[in-house]
Amino acid sequence: MASSVTKEISYEDLKALLAKSKNLLLVNVRTKEEVDKGTIQGSVHIPLDTVDAAFAMAPEQFKAKYGVTKPQLDAPELVFHCQLGRRGDMATTKARQHGYVNARNYAGGYKEWSEKEGK
Repeated sequence: MASSVTKEISYEDLKALLAKSKNLLLVNVRTKEEVDKGTIQGSVHIPLDTVDAAFAMAPEQFKAKYGVTKPQLDAPELVFHCQLGRRGDMATTKARQHGYVNARNYAGGYKEWSEKEGK
């Protein structure tokens, strides 16, 4: 039952993770048009409609397509985000369905990030 509950991460916790973690995979599930307007530095763009396919890929395919190592199923630092939180929540749920038990959603999304970062 617990795996169906989406964990969320706050702006402060995400900012701290970005500063200290070498293992964080921050996935931006927004559209290309949204990404073109700005991103959270260090995020990898995997649009929401491709999340299922992406996390079903073999590790070498994932690395070739996205340029980063596919996380292990128990990776503690897998975070999804969108513009406002809803699509990030959907992506987090999809990742959990693939077995990523610690996947989290940054519910504030790019909107909160850009406001707090003054961008």
